[in-house]
Amino acid sequence: MSLLLNPQNYQSPQNDLLSKEIMEKTIHFFEDKGLKSIKEDDQASRWYTDFLKLIKKEQIFSTLLTPAGYGASDSRFDLFRVCEFNEISAFYSLSYQYAYQVSILGLGPIWMGDNEKAKHFTAQKLREGAIFAFGLSEKTHGADLYSNEMSLTLNGEASYLANGGKYYIGNANEAALVSTFAKYSENNDYVFFVVDSQHRNYKLNKKISTSGVRSAYVGDYELIDYPITKDEILSSGTLAWDSALSTINIGKFQLGFASIGICTHAYYEALNHASYRELYGKKVTDFPHIQKIFTESYARLIAMKLYALRSLDYFPLCFR
Repeated sequence: MSLLLNPQNYQSPQNDLLSKEIMEKTIHFFEDKGLKSIKEDDQASRWYTDFLKLIKKEQIFSTLLTPAGYGASDSRFDLFRVCEFNEISAFYSLSYQYAYQVSILGLGPIWMGDNEKAKHFTAQKLREGAIFAFGLSEKTHGADLYSNEMSLTLNGEASYLANGGKYYIGNANEAALVSTFAKYSENNDYVFFVVDSQHRNYKLNKKISTSGVRSAYVGDYELIDYPITKDEILSSGTLAWDSALSTINIGKFQLGFASIGICTHAYYEALNHASYRELYGKKVTDFPHIQKIFTESYARLIAMKLYALRSLDYFPLCFR
């Protein structure tokens, strides 16, 4: 079995049949769609409705991103298969991987929090094919948690009003739940709560232009007196702070596998292109210095993959 992803002869390293089927069906979806269509969607910044239909139909996000005990019997948050899907989706387009990536970030504070009702509600949304978002960064100071300006103000005995804006938030247009980091206005303590991107007090200001993820939606949103009850509060104090840091750790770790997918595709494209070019009566790939470059690139890719796979053994599985 080749260590690098080869869509024409792919064998998933997963042990169970369902995991293998998820990876194979995803590859078949993209291969049937074709590179030309994928590029057209990217250049037109076209929202990937067809990909999200696949996610819902095959219960991909629900299976991969629901911790054991909250979803179907075969659902679990297993980094080994979570990262494999990262590599496959990024191999075809960073936009598809991005929808997955920011959903993982949005789910982090939910699974790490202590609100059981919110967890079961989230599991149901995953079964319905929903995507999620992570409302942490703000326009004036990025992801500086200490400077967070989103506020949650007491409004009566058991409810709050959320006010403030978040910037550079993936899936901000259609996320079923947006995990939002804020501070209680009365004591400046940290809090995580969820909001619905379709709520009337959720104002989606605009899509932010980004290179590399043109089909994705990276948004700027604002909460204006958004009503929050204990059902929407995921965590407070130290747990909220720890959830923010741990979510970033586990969410960004997977970008290494996405990078491998991107680099593998680029390697194949370069090799294919060079093999059809001729200079001085010879194929470009027959030149010794070109062969050296491709050999070194292959070795680097293999090293990347081996390092990433080994690192899985040392990374804590936070959501089990």
